[in-house]
Amino acid sequence: MTVAIDWKVGFEIELMAPRGSTRLALAQRVSDRIQGSVSRYFQQDSEHSAVPGRPVFENLTLAFRVDDSAGNWAASFVDDLTLQADCDHGAAPLDGWYRIVGDDGRLLRLAARHCDAEEDLSKVLDPFAELFGTAPSAHEAGMIRVVDGQDMSLAIGAPLPGERERPCEIVTAPIAHNHAKQLTALLDDAKSLGFIVPVEGATHLHFDAAKLCNTHFISRFVPIVLRHGPALRQLVGVNPSCVRIGGWPDAVSALVETPEFLAMSWEDACGALAMTKLTKYCDFNLVNMVKGFADKHTLEVRILPSHMEADAIVMATALFEGLIRFALGDDDYAQLHSTARLIEAIPLTGTAREYWVKRLAHLPGPA
Repeated sequence: MTVAIDWKVGFEIELMAPRGSTRLALAQRVSDRIQGSVSRYFQQDSEHSAVPGRPVFENLTLAFRVDDSAGNWAASFVDDLTLQADCDHGAAPLDGWYRIVGDDGRLLRLAARHCDAEEDLSKVLDPFAELFGTAPSAHEAGMIRVVDGQDMSLAIGAPLPGERERPCEIVTAPIAHNHAKQLTALLDDAKSLGFIVPVEGATHLHFDAAKLCNTHFISRFVPIVLRHGPALRQLVGVNPSCVRIGGWPDAVSALVETPEFLAMSWEDACGALAMTKLTKYCDFNLVNMVKGFADKHTLEVRILPSHMEADAIVMATALFEGLIRFALGDDDYAQLHSTARLIEAIPLTGTAREYWVKRLAHLPGPA
């Protein structure tokens, strides 16, 4: 019981490899199915640190890109540092698996640009150290440290402990057609290898933002989400163990619900929205639109749980496509006082509407 999606959407689906396997295994399975190729690269992420004076550690972790037989990106398979509960934190590192850490994201981006992720840990930081006129030094437990000419630490390479090779976020290329078919193939590959839904797992939807970069849309989308966001969370079954989600700063609604905002050019609106201290770690991420990232110019929905079935993801995509299309229009949203009225008002196919009406009927409390 699936539906067609009429929007270009990228998907991020968080899974966990079975013990003894890795995200590379899934990348290789997908590559074999599409007669493509696998390449290794560095994925950057951050995590909180317990080290005094260093609240955040930036990480470069090993990720795997799969291209199809024509050389076009199909999907990537990356770590996600929020996926922790399923991992044995005391497990020893696997041979060949490592990460590079530091306290300055800019330096790690420089390292990722100049270092070859296919290299072994013993050699991978050589080009980065050369930029500073130094050489890496080996330390206990197999760590490799790079310092500048003043002996200030720039980056450390270390074996990857704690089963960090198991978390696997599937990041698809933007999909314009046959969303269900392509997602089914990816998830069937994952199921065949014994991958599971992680405790903290989520699915993120990245809607192409080309049609959304205007104040008309933002001035309607924000108040609709503020009114119906909690009900939408319940409706889609947000994972209570999921992290890095939440609401926008209060300053966002104070800005976008004014006549002055509606009259702004998109450039000026982006500047004003940036001043509200938006972050990507919220239920509906506007940062990619506001900052105009060329490689991820999207509106991101972050409240879906992880799924091993494509139909559930596609149904949720249809729901939020309908919500986006409604916000692009001119129909009055002020009278949509209930989730039921919202589902009735937004454009959905009959199958999708039936699916969400049934879901709503089984939720506790008034609709």
